[in-house]
Amino acid sequence: MRKNSWILCCLFLVSAGFISCHTSFTTTTLQYKDYRINSKQPLNKSLENLLQPYSDSVSRSMDAIVGNAPVSLDKKSPESALGNFMVDAFFVMAKEKYNTQIDAAFMNSGGIRLTQLPAGPVARGKIFELMPFDNLLVLQKMKGSVLQQFLDLTASRGGWPVAGITMHIKDNKAVDVMINGKPIDPNATYTTANSDFVANGGDNADMLRKIPQITNGYLMRDALFDYIKKLKTEGKDITATIENRVVNDK
Repeated sequence: MRKNSWILCCLFLVSAGFISCHTSFTTTTLQYKDYRINSKQPLNKSLENLLQPYSDSVSRSMDAIVGNAPVSLDKKSPESALGNFMVDAFFVMAKEKYNTQIDAAFMNSGGIRLTQLPAGPVARGKIFELMPFDNLLVLQKMKGSVLQQFLDLTASRGGWPVAGITMHIKDNKAVDVMINGKPIDPNATYTTANSDFVANGGDNADMLRKIPQITNGYLMRDALFDYIKKLKTEGKDITATIENRVVNDK
């Protein structure tokens, strides 16, 4: 009798353990706490020694000079030299990396994280400052009617950098839109290059959300590096000019 009781007791404990091992838990609350690190914090010499080799490696990479800007490129609306430089990079490199004809390229103004690219040697780290996010350069094929809606959105924001397109802004709408030197056709299909953020509906670009994307995982930041390298092989500096691509008639 005692032996059977002992066996039953063991079976009970094993069963209880088995059940407890398969208990699932669900998070009910989540709290965040920020810890600010600055020069006033005490120095942890052991941690500094541990990180030093990695710090040196990152510094060497970020300090490497990738190109030269003879004049400063500023960020402004509705059109700027800095915006034109960046969107030209996306336009040119999208054609090359996707091996297809591109009708237009865009860059949302909020994605340009510097107000100026200073004149002089341009370090790799400066391009990371200019575009710190890992946004992808994606393609979308859309009807001219949808593209017009998107351009109206950019017009309502004061104008975004564009390549392959010229337009005027009047009453917060895009008017006199020309693509490849021809008036926009609402029934034609255009291939555009944009960030995956905007293509997914970011910055209120809801009209683009349901349009299929063509992507090969190519980063917009890498497009900037490749474009600078391309300019360098052609003996050109990092530069761009105002070409009246976007004119605000107010």
